[in-house]
Amino acid sequence: MVAKKQTLKIDRKVLSSAGLRMTNQRALILDIIRHRHLDADEVYRQARDKQPRLSLSTVYRTLRRLKELDLVDELHFGEAHHHYEVKPPAEHHHLVCLGCGKIVEFECSLCPQMKKEIAHRKGFEVARVEVQMTGYCSKCRQGRE
Repeated sequence: MVAKKQTLKIDRKVLSSAGLRMTNQRALILDIIRHRHLDADEVYRQARDKQPRLSLSTVYRTLRRLKELDLVDELHFGEAHHHYEVKPPAEHHHLVCLGCGKIVEFECSLCPQMKKEIAHRKGFEVARVEVQMTGYCSKCRQGRE
């Protein structure tokens, strides 16, 4: 609970520095995507359960603004729509199930060294590493056998 309050404080500070308030809608959308990878339509469906007057255009505008403020990442998993997640405190990567679309986060202990080595060899400043692996989760693998 303390971590959530601290995160909310940081979110408020970022919004405030951009001249924006932490509205109920912004707080709700951030809370919905805090530990999940959802597309805008799913964010909208879940948010409407708590705030029935919320519009889909408000969700899209809010996600775009939160992305501009670097509070949210927009992820592209080879689909027509995008998933959103609250900006993680540490670099992480994704496993994407080709069967059900499930997304699993993982950390890679090799990535920092790889980033450093490749940057040095190629004379490149690497700002961020994104690793996405696709395959089938255990449930979908059982269905394929």
